[in-house]
Amino acid sequence: MTTNGLTKLRFGLVGGGEGAFIGQVHRLAAEMDGLATLVCGAFSSDAAKSQSSGTQLYRLPAERCYATYTEMFAEQARLSEAERMDFVVVATPNHLHVPVAIAALEAGFHVMCDKPLATSLQSAQQLREVVRATGKRFGITYNYCGYPMIRQARYLIANGALGAIRRVNCSYLQGWLAQPLLDNKQAIWRTDPDRAGAAGCFGDIGSHAEHLVRYATGLSYASIYADLSTFVPDRALDDDGNVLLRFAGGAKGVLSASQVAVGKENDVCLQVFGERGGLEWRQTDANTLCFYPQDEPAQTLRTGGPGLCPAAARASRVPAGHPEGYLEAFATLYQNFCGTLLGLAETYDFPTIDDGVAGMAFIEGAVRSAQNGSWQSIAGDA
Repeated sequence: MTTNGLTKLRFGLVGGGEGAFIGQVHRLAAEMDGLATLVCGAFSSDAAKSQSSGTQLYRLPAERCYATYTEMFAEQARLSEAERMDFVVVATPNHLHVPVAIAALEAGFHVMCDKPLATSLQSAQQLREVVRATGKRFGITYNYCGYPMIRQARYLIANGALGAIRRVNCSYLQGWLAQPLLDNKQAIWRTDPDRAGAAGCFGDIGSHAEHLVRYATGLSYASIYADLSTFVPDRALDDDGNVLLRFAGGAKGVLSASQVAVGKENDVCLQVFGERGGLEWRQTDANTLCFYPQDEPAQTLRTGGPGLCPAAARASRVPAGHPEGYLEAFATLYQNFCGTLLGLAETYDFPTIDDGVAGMAFIEGAVRSAQNGSWQSIAGDA
């Protein structure tokens, strides 16, 4: 299939069936820029739900809606190169990320995977070995790094506009798990150690925050001290936490994540302060980046506006003043991932398997720190 003279990639989706919002997010994001289209899926571990999700939610032919992901990989691999899918999107609960991704890679398909990468650092490292052995491309949807103003922040920091970084604050606050929600499928698996892993809130949204810090600043973590809490009675995993950060090079910071912050929806905030300036970005005003050069007037940079770096400009799709948000940021990762698979000329930037492994090192380090009440070195763990 071609679009504007270019090959349009085909992809299959594992997970994302009825009741799981993230599946439609992946589809919309992957298809936004005309580089890929959904052609098949195994949308649920229940064969009947997979069939109904595929035909009714995604409008696919019944024969392209598979009962299991192993069946989908085997059937797709038998098709000619002109017919079969090019990559697999993994949008399942966390415990299935690694087995599904390994099966896809070994069947010859590239992979785009939800975060966190795995339920343990060891399994994440095993997956990385398979990625390296197969030579396939692997992306992971830390989607907040797709925002144009986060790419502009990264550019400013990398080019010395703030000077040496001294302090970083990052928070991600939600309130939807402030109560038990025992009949909510999405809440149930996210608070189940067997499916979510060793961390709850910090695996689900703390993982986004820690990657956002690494991506924007270019800094690497040296050691962390975590205080993780479980406020809702009988909940098995953390639903709130704070982590003190020490970076290689001497900068320090604080990372906070909560799913019991009543009234907050998806309030993501990044603040970075250096010896000559600071900057601030919030998802609630995602098209604005505030830059504070020392002893100069504050600057407000806007998505689609003047003075942006090429990466920020490329991540914007409409003229300034037309709001762009979560779906567009998500789509930027797919644009870059698909562009890489297609061999397009631009320099593409998306989170890779190494980012996912580093994320698991952070999560496990935070859990160890909270359990032991001590600083944990995570330098070199990934």
